Amino acid sequence: MALFNVRVYGILLDEQNRLLVSDEFVRGEYFTKLPGGGLEFGEGTREGLEREFVEETGLKVTIGAHLYTTDFFQISAFNKKDQIISIYYIVHSKECSKIKTSEKAFDFKPEQVDDNTKTAESFRWVDFENLNEATMSLPIDKVAIQILKESF
Repeated sequence: MALFNVRVYGILLDEQNRLLVSDEFVRGEYFTKLPGGGLEFGEGTREGLEREFVEETGLKVTIGAHLYTTDFFQISAFNKKDQIISIYYIVHSKECSKIKTSEKAFDFKPEQVDDNTKTAESFRWVDFENLNEATMSLPIDKVAIQILKESF
């Protein structure tokens, strides 16, 4: 049976006008995406995004304006029976300096990626001026970045 998979993601820019991205190793593949994840049953989208940010980054965020919701059909990269619906918000945090980031994409130790069943995640900042659709791996994130760039 086909299902809808609702995802929530945050656009976090720091005081230096850099976007926080998540570099991930999942099921043997490398992805650069925005921080966030799956909405849990019983959550609103803003509440789910706050939870996801704390879980992934340790940062408390304030959810701001809605940026974009998927407006085209997108099958899940991981479960070909799920349709993905992603919702993007601008988020703010006074704790940006607290997150551990890397200057290098996919900054993983070899043992973190030597097994395709493992997952790994690291964060890095991307200068807004260097940001473009190619920065992101996932199709819906690419659209969100295009809209973000057109908005500012």
